[in-house]
Amino acid sequence: MTDGGEPPNWDFKDRDIAILCELSNDPQLSSRELTSVLESDYGIDVSHVTVSESIRRMRDEGVFREAIIPNEEYYTFALFEFRFNTEHFDEGWRDAMEYIQGNKHTLFFFLSDGEYQWKTVMMFRDRQDISKWIHDCYKKHGDVIDNIRNSAVHNVLKFRTDPQIYEDLHRETE
Repeated sequence: MTDGGEPPNWDFKDRDIAILCELSNDPQLSSRELTSVLESDYGIDVSHVTVSESIRRMRDEGVFREAIIPNEEYYTFALFEFRFNTEHFDEGWRDAMEYIQGNKHTLFFFLSDGEYQWKTVMMFRDRQDISKWIHDCYKKHGDVIDNIRNSAVHNVLKFRTDPQIYEDLHRETE
């Protein structure tokens, strides 16, 4: 979804899928380097200006997102799950959602099904900061939030997009 709430409107070309695959392998590739890889590995002959423009247009359309993620050695990552007090939900859900979504500790915020319908991945300097955040959240939004279940994330073993996932986009274009 783009910022406007609409899914990206994009017709994928082989070039676009190859660019996404290569940027997944190495997000630091320049458009000139990508141009060489596209020609040598994919047989796609385009200029670096075309590659740069394609990346910019895909980014602007919301085809992919970019984020700077700190190394887990600097922060404690935590998964937070929020269960609601339905009695007060109508009056306070928006303020609670904006508080969580806009918080500096929130890396990833999403909705899900089940008993705990809001979930976040958050980053804190230490466990004390986690406890303080939970305490403050209950103070501000305890009438809406019935329970916060949290889990520390230890030993991040994988944090990247495999380029092969973009091969599924070929099925949509066929």
